[in-house]
Amino acid sequence: MVKRLTVPDITLRKGGAPIAVLTCYTAPMARILDGHVDILLVGDSLGMVLYGMESTLPVTLDMMIAHGRAVVNASARALVVVDMPFGSYQAGKEDAFKACACVMAETGAHAVKCEGGREMAETIRFVVERGIPVMGHIGLMPMRVHALGGYKYQGRNEIEAATILQDALAVQEAGAFAVVIEGVKEEVVRSITSQVKVPTIGIGASPACDGQVLVTDDMLGLSGHAPSFVKHYAHLSEAIEQAVKTYVEEVKNRTFPSAEYCFPFKKS
Repeated sequence: MVKRLTVPDITLRKGGAPIAVLTCYTAPMARILDGHVDILLVGDSLGMVLYGMESTLPVTLDMMIAHGRAVVNASARALVVVDMPFGSYQAGKEDAFKACACVMAETGAHAVKCEGGREMAETIRFVVERGIPVMGHIGLMPMRVHALGGYKYQGRNEIEAATILQDALAVQEAGAFAVVIEGVKEEVVRSITSQVKVPTIGIGASPACDGQVLVTDDMLGLSGHAPSFVKHYAHLSEAIEQAVKTYVEEVKNRTFPSAEYCFPFKKS
C-alpha cells in the first residue's frame, strides 16, 4: 500500500534531499504527477492557467475547494497543499481559520498555503495552533501584483533583502512548516535558506532553496507565455495541435472513423 507523505516528512527534508513540487488542478494530471513529486500544489494560478484570468485575484474559495478535492481524490502519495485565494484569509485571524478549515474539511487536503510575511504572521500562528498546517509564501507575491507594479524580481537592494529575510523568519516563527520564495535574487535566497529552520521552496529563486516548484503547464509547454525562469521539459502544445490537425483532416476526408473504430453490425 502506498504511504502518503506527511507534513513532518517534508519538514525533515530541510537541508536533505531536494523537495520536488508541481502545481496540479485536475484529477487526470494528479494521477500522472502523484508517483513522482513530493508535493502537489493546488495553486491559485489555476485562475490564469485554466480560466484565462489576467491574475490570481478573481479566484474564489469555491474554485479552490473544487479543484483541491479533485487532486486529493486522484492522488495517493504526494502531500496536497491548497492555496488560500485572495480575500479569504486577510481580513482577520478568525475568518482565516474558518476559511482554511473549510478548505481542509471539504477537500481532504493536508495543508494550505498563504501569501504574506510579517503582516500575516499572527494569522498563520492562529491557524497553525488550531491544527492546520500552513506553508508560507514570501518574496514576489502574485496577490500584490498591482501594488508591486507588475511581476518584478525582489531583493534588488539591501533594504528589500532585509525585508524578505524578516518575512521568512516571521513566517517560520509563526509555525509555517515550509515557505515558498518567489522571484528573489539568488544571494538573498541563499542567505534566507541558511538562516531559517524550515524548508524553502523556490520558484524563480535559484537552486539555493531546499526544493523547487513550477507551474506544470509552464514546464510542459502548454502555456502561451511562461516566465524566464521556467525550463520547458516538453512542448506539448505543439504535439496537441498536430494531433488535432490530423484528426480534423481525417474527419473531413472521411478516413476517420474507419471500420476498426465502429461498432460491428450484427444481423438479427
